[in-house]
Amino acid sequence: MARRLGNLEAAAAEAGGGAVAIECDVTEPKSCYAAMDEAAKVLGGIDAVVYTPAIGPLRRLVETDADTWRLVFDTNVTGAALITAAALPYLEESAGTAIYLSSVSASQTAPWPGLGAYAVSKAALDKMVEAWRAEHPHVGFTRLVVGDCAGGEGDGMTQFAQTWDPDLAGELVTSWIDRGLIAGAFIDVDHLASVVDGLVRNGSSITVPSVTVTPRAAAPLPAPVPVAD
Repeated sequence: MARRLGNLEAAAAEAGGGAVAIECDVTEPKSCYAAMDEAAKVLGGIDAVVYTPAIGPLRRLVETDADTWRLVFDTNVTGAALITAAALPYLEESAGTAIYLSSVSASQTAPWPGLGAYAVSKAALDKMVEAWRAEHPHVGFTRLVVGDCAGGEGDGMTQFAQTWDPDLAGELVTSWIDRGLIAGAFIDVDHLASVVDGLVRNGSSITVPSVTVTPRAAAPLPAPVPVAD
């Protein structure tokens, strides 16, 4: 599910195996409920939901206006709540799983200058997942905390930074490096997908409240072997 149906249809065709493309705007309640009902009808029910939508405008907090705050929370938090509510009857019927991608910036690292609104929204998402679990303990709710990952290739590449001002980004990225916030490596998107797949396939007798996935440092290159002249 996503807003751009054309991209979705291409992804579904590439995936094969009965994958279905369904248009959905998580900031619109009617769209969330209609999309989830369509998915349940086409797939014969819903066993799992993986919530990945997120936006992170690059702005200092003093320059973050009310409209930006609303847009960030509409996508990163309220959208997750709407999708969960729409999927809940199906997840309760299947004793299913709901997984929400969070960020190390919300719980594992110091705040990243320029991404304050994003980190605040992900912290709110983390607490929301706990609240859903408390009210519906028969569904498996999992917070998946993810470190640096650039996504895949082509349309699969993350567009998180696509709208950032390049001058401000250059300034702030330098500060992130100085503060040790950037890992210096990226998670392979296929490895991240395998973690999600494993969580989806867990049996209904267990729940996994939280998982954290961060990049592993690359192995150092071997030292050159001296060669005699």
